Amino acid sequence: MSTPSTRKIVSDGLWTNNPGLVQLLGLCPLLAVSNTLVNGLGLGLATTLTLVASNSVVSLIRDRVTDQIRIPVFVLVIATVVTMIELAMNAWLHGLYLILGIFIPLIVTNCAIIGRAESFASRQNLRASALDGLSMGLGFTSVLVVLGGLRELTGNGTLFDGAHLMFGEMARGWTLTLGEDYPGFLLSVLPPGAFIGLGLLVAAKNLIDKRQARAAAADTQLSAAESA
Repeated sequence: MSTPSTRKIVSDGLWTNNPGLVQLLGLCPLLAVSNTLVNGLGLGLATTLTLVASNSVVSLIRDRVTDQIRIPVFVLVIATVVTMIELAMNAWLHGLYLILGIFIPLIVTNCAIIGRAESFASRQNLRASALDGLSMGLGFTSVLVVLGGLRELTGNGTLFDGAHLMFGEMARGWTLTLGEDYPGFLLSVLPPGAFIGLGLLVAAKNLIDKRQARAAAADTQLSAAESA
C-alpha cells in the first residue's frame, strides 16, 4: 500500500474524511460531552492523544502481529493507552476527569480509533501513522469544540466556562458571557440540541463542499475553453 502525501493525510483528517462530520463515528461521546467548549476540548485532546499513540504502536508492531490476532492486539494497545490517559487525567486534571466520567474509558470503544489502526496504521510507516492519528484526532476535536462552544454560548450565554479545570486557576477569568440578562436557550444544552447542532455542522460542511466542487468545475471548463 503506497503512503499518501502529507497534505492528503492532513486534509483527510481535518476535513475530507473528518470522523465527526463525514464518518459519523464516536457520536456517543461527541454528543454527550459537547455541552461546553472546555468539556469538548478535554475529551477531544484525550482522543487525539489516543489516536497518535495507538497508531504509532500499531505501525511499529504491524510486521510482528499475525492476521489471526491483530484485532485483539490492537484493542489491547488502545485500552492500554486509554488507561494511561485516564490515570493521568485523574491525577492532574481531576475536576475535568470527574465531569467527563465514563466517557474517558469509553474512548476504547470509539470506532474511529480501531478503524484507523486497522485501515491505516497497520499498513503504513510510523511517521504517516502518527500524522494520520494527529489529523483525525484534531478533526474530531474541532467538531467537539465548535459544537460545544455553540451549545454553551446559546444555551448558557457563556464561553470558556470551567476553563480552570483544564488550564488551572489562572483561567478562572477567561469566561466570556452574553450578559446576566441573557435568558439562555434550554434546548441547546439538552440531548436534542446536540443532534440539531451536529446536523447543522454536517449541513454546513456539505454546502461548502458543493460550492467548492462547482467552483472547481467552473475553473476546469474555463481552462478547457481557453486552451481550445
